[in-house]
Amino acid sequence: MKTKTDIDARILTIADPIAKDLGLRIVRIRVMGGKRSTVQIMAERISDGLMSVDNCADLSRALSSALEVEDPIRDAYVLEVSSPGLDRPLTSLEDYATYTGYLARIELDRFVEGRKRFRGIIAGYEGENIEIDLDGEEDRAEIPFNWISEAKLLITDELIAAGQAQKAAAEASQKVKTE
Repeated sequence: MKTKTDIDARILTIADPIAKDLGLRIVRIRVMGGKRSTVQIMAERISDGLMSVDNCADLSRALSSALEVEDPIRDAYVLEVSSPGLDRPLTSLEDYATYTGYLARIELDRFVEGRKRFRGIIAGYEGENIEIDLDGEEDRAEIPFNWISEAKLLITDELIAAGQAQKAAAEASQKVKTE
């Protein structure tokens, strides 16, 4: 789910090793059309899940050179590198373990019980299925990961507090390293 199209996947094969060399993990890649295409790349540090402005700039510079050489998009495009943000997309099974206990919205590529969209608290994953406690339902749902077309965290007070704590811990760790 990191990619949707063949061109997204091609860019991922170029971007992934570059990001890893910089200590980053690609979260998602999307090429969006318009008058001028936009290549949107979301990434985070492997070490703590955060992404600084300097990390974005470093990845952007490294990717610009590689994309220029590989030329996966023939027309002009804008490269946009960012953090996934608090309302981050959930693109891997591991994301469902990391964000267990948080509210998410999930959209499927097919109808299940007459609907494609689900909202609830993430309960982890089992095998290739994600588990979610759906709003308004008593039973825990298991959804095959490969049925998910889009999924993202929804901003709540708990998520904001966790994000602030994560940032504070990373800053404290960085301060210790520099002293």
